[in-house]
Amino acid sequence: MSHVVTGEAVVLELRPASLGVRSLSSMIDVVANLVLLVLAWVLLGETLGTGFDPAAGQALAVATLVFFLVILPVGVESLTRGKSLGRLIMGLRIVRDDGGSIRFRHALVRGLVGVFELYMMFGSVAFAAALFNDRSKRLGDMLAGTYSMRERVGALPQQLPQIPPQLLPWVRLTDMGRLPESLARRIAQFLAQAPKMIPASREQLAVALATEASGFVSPPPPPGTAPELYLMAVMAERRERDFARLSRQQAAAQERSRRLHELPFGQ
Repeated sequence: MSHVVTGEAVVLELRPASLGVRSLSSMIDVVANLVLLVLAWVLLGETLGTGFDPAAGQALAVATLVFFLVILPVGVESLTRGKSLGRLIMGLRIVRDDGGSIRFRHALVRGLVGVFELYMMFGSVAFAAALFNDRSKRLGDMLAGTYSMRERVGALPQQLPQIPPQLLPWVRLTDMGRLPESLARRIAQFLAQAPKMIPASREQLAVALATEASGFVSPPPPPGTAPELYLMAVMAERRERDFARLSRQQAAAQERSRRLHELPFGQ
């Protein structure tokens, strides 16, 4: 697992691709490029015929080789921000070491070095480099400052905040106004990311959010209540009250629908 700390002191968990998955992705790309290259050579040979200048034919063949092994992969990787046919199939993407999208210079370095380690050395250099790297980096990734990240990962079920037991007597008696959606969303995001945050930033953000939410909750919590516990209690109680309100509305709508269907036709 790779960890990246954002400017808001949130630790992001990015999963590097394993060596096996990345090797299969590279094999798909290499085979696809070679098939396109051979098809292009065959079409050129049939189109130009035998009367074409041999020197010009060789130059055209070399230009076709450079196009399919360097220009095309670099262009696709730059335009798609780290994608290719093999990575699209395997659910991978090339990203920078800080987790950001790659640019043309990253793709160019990877493409140029890839000709040597993937084609000239038949992948042996790339395999040896990735074998002893914790992120399965090949030589081109080391020089470009990139690695292959898994995009398709299973989503973990979100843990909903619960009311702390010591705040149950207080929260049942609170007069809670309707929290603005932007504030509720920021509090929910904070509670989800809090375990991954730096302690100092976690405490600072909890105090700021609790102060902002206190304008919609009365009376204040018991003295000495931690801001994060206060936010958990407010969000859990808000969820339960919204669920009860929506349940009452649904029951009322069903009752009206039942009574309307019992009326005689036309009344």
